[in-house]
Amino acid sequence: MIGQSLSLRGITKNYERICAVHGTDLEIGAGEFVSIVGPSGSGKTTLLTMIAGFERPTTGSVLIGDVDITGLAPNRRNIGMVFQKYALFPHMTVRKNLEFPLRMRSKAARSDIGARVDAMLDMVQLTKLGHRLPHQLSGGQQQRVAVGRALVFDPPILLMDEPLGALDKKLREAMQLEIKQLQRRLGATIIYVTHDQEEALTLSDRVAVMHNGRLEQIGQPFELYANPNTAFIADFVGTINFIPGVIVGDERDHSLVRLAGGPVVKAAKRAKAPVGSAVSVAARPEHIAISATPGTEQTSLPGTVEAVVFSGAHRVAHVRLKAMDGLTVRVTLAGETSIPSAGEPLTLYLSPDRLQLFSAQTGRRL
Repeated sequence: MIGQSLSLRGITKNYERICAVHGTDLEIGAGEFVSIVGPSGSGKTTLLTMIAGFERPTTGSVLIGDVDITGLAPNRRNIGMVFQKYALFPHMTVRKNLEFPLRMRSKAARSDIGARVDAMLDMVQLTKLGHRLPHQLSGGQQQRVAVGRALVFDPPILLMDEPLGALDKKLREAMQLEIKQLQRRLGATIIYVTHDQEEALTLSDRVAVMHNGRLEQIGQPFELYANPNTAFIADFVGTINFIPGVIVGDERDHSLVRLAGGPVVKAAKRAKAPVGSAVSVAARPEHIAISATPGTEQTSLPGTVEAVVFSGAHRVAHVRLKAMDGLTVRVTLAGETSIPSAGEPLTLYLSPDRLQLFSAQTGRRL
């Protein structure tokens, strides 16, 4: 299989008075794994259905390689699709499910179809289960059948719409690894829609974030996490704290911000905004240090522990700040840090080289 590139040029989709997808341009390279994420109603599934051909764009075009497929019916696009509910034929065995797309698309000899199905059964690790019906399989095995059926006819592009949503956490994580390994072996181009940000960051070469029908940013996972274009993306991709403030000056290449009812802190960069601009100071939980002793530095933030939450990989303290109308921030506790108790006073220290500023009015990064 050789994946092909996909281009979306000026794609929009209107439903009467509602614009579900605004003018969207997106270039996906051959063999690339791109996830599309966003909250419910953001337009991500609508975008996927226009690529598949189930919906016709109101304006714009869809190209695979250099071929414009905007006007083609779904069955003529030769695109593979994996749905959340898998859509397996319940009366067909695993083998028959995999044979079906080949018989619909090809006049190939039975022996050739059999060879391709055998190869795919081996690829998705179901060689010994070809005789079973879907209801005789586990959720993970059904998911493998759905992926195999979508890939067996060598589509240039594979679309996946929340394919792991019905699986439990442990199985979902195992299947993420299998999908990524399969994609690398085949060189397939995959466009993957999910509401799970962690899943997108784990699987993807790049992640596209949609909000209110607009493509807000696309980039490598770490780029989105470390340099989000908007406060929405910063909050959607990972966990972050927003503290209100006002720009009061600058120092070399850094803006100085007075936190609401608190100290003046130095941001990572100089903001493209004048003195007096209202901002949101953004700090990831892992970029805040804590101390059990009262701080003497002007940039320290005294507070009180409200709760400590254990998530398996780490603990997060929820700390209510003394100033700022009792704003609560989340702080990741390092492994060697002693675990504070609810009601215990703590002092927080923000890492200046990690603080980002967003406009309080527009939400754009400054």
